[in-house]
Amino acid sequence: MVKIWTAAAVAVVAALLSAGTAPTATFSQEDVTIVSADGTRLAATLFVPDGSPPAAGWPAVVFLHGLGGDRSSTIAIARLMGVVGQDYVVLAYDARGHGQSGGLIGIDGPNEIVDVKAVFGWLAGRSDVADGKIGAWGISYGGGAAWNSLAAGVPWAAVEPVITWTNLEQALAPQRLAKTGVIAGFLSSLDPKRVDPEVFAIRDAAFSGSLVGVSGFSSARSSAGTLHKMTTPVFMMQGRRDFAFGLDQVRTPWAKLKGPKRLWIGNHGHAPSSFPAPDTPAMLVEGKRWFDRFLRGVPNGIDGPRRVVVAASASATVTRFTDLPRTTTASFGFSAAGGKTIEASGKVVWRTSPTKTALEVFGAPTVKVDVRAAGGWSRLVAVLSARTPAGQEIVVSGGGVPLTTGRRTVTIRLIDQATFVPKGSRLTLTLASSSLAQNPGNLLYLDLPMPATARATIGPATMKLPVLTRAISR
Repeated sequence: MVKIWTAAAVAVVAALLSAGTAPTATFSQEDVTIVSADGTRLAATLFVPDGSPPAAGWPAVVFLHGLGGDRSSTIAIARLMGVVGQDYVVLAYDARGHGQSGGLIGIDGPNEIVDVKAVFGWLAGRSDVADGKIGAWGISYGGGAAWNSLAAGVPWAAVEPVITWTNLEQALAPQRLAKTGVIAGFLSSLDPKRVDPEVFAIRDAAFSGSLVGVSGFSSARSSAGTLHKMTTPVFMMQGRRDFAFGLDQVRTPWAKLKGPKRLWIGNHGHAPSSFPAPDTPAMLVEGKRWFDRFLRGVPNGIDGPRRVVVAASASATVTRFTDLPRTTTASFGFSAAGGKTIEASGKVVWRTSPTKTALEVFGAPTVKVDVRAAGGWSRLVAVLSARTPAGQEIVVSGGGVPLTTGRRTVTIRLIDQATFVPKGSRLTLTLASSSLAQNPGNLLYLDLPMPATARATIGPATMKLPVLTRAISR
């Protein structure tokens, strides 16, 4: 959702994609204004191939940008994919409250979905566009809009959502504890004057721990409940390591979608990853082929049986699977004789012996721990990290749960990730009230105030890691 596609990033991908990747094309380019149902004016740029359109009209693709960005970023992506002027009409627009568009940002709420409907309707109404052959490509915030508009009935002929969500509450407040650092980072990229006040009210509720109104707000911005009804061809592009939108955000649609589907798990994403990544050029090539197949009817094999692509860690090398790769479980136990009591600024740290094999974590690690909260202690955060033989520290994942006074055994489900841990690494499990206890630069869960009387007594813990039965990275 943050603005991740910068001019520098565009230059990187342009360099990675050879100059001759796409054939030379000629086209017209025009800045246009589309008026939404409530009168909000949306700034857009339209690209139309030169020459006569097919009898039914050109197929078309709408590009939707990330939070805090504008259409310049997605225009760059469209050019790099090779769809501008290549047998497609292309439309990129500034989302409500962004760029040159009017209105207030509602985080892909009802107003934004009405905007998508207006954009689709405007494009479908053109005589040179095939109204049954319009696709959507959306990244992060724009990916959420693509999913949500599909759920709301926009008749996309093919969709490509990139590093985004299908269940906003599950992504940003898993187990009812908000990822406060992630949320703060997203909103800091915006001009407060262009944001709907409801967004800040929901932020404040999430930060307070009450989560009043969060479920309703998130539900109105999530597609998860309608996935089982979708038959539209969808090519999902998610990140191996994305602490905002983990792999859980594509596991559910992968299981429930009824139509053609494809999944690319790459090295791109929100922090701790970035966009683009070494495998991004190949991913964009396959994205073009997906649109060619389902918008132009080209039988190019992109809908073949090897539908899941997983990039090796920090590499352009990919492995192809017919389904999500298989995993096994690696288990670890940690003792705490008599329990250790910590104050709000304290932490409990456990380390393992060096691993005997490489571990490629693929899924959501879980930590089960005995804990007694007292004096107003309100949350428990777990961070799993690894120290490699070369001395590199890798934050594998993190998660947390809210607590109330008393003793209980809790299971903390960490973020669903794909992280390669080399042989001989020492795993570290840190338990505290925030992720900053693991490292001051780890802003996943902020160090929000707790009473001076707050205490937590940490007992024994067990940790289970889902790991690939055969690592694909090295």
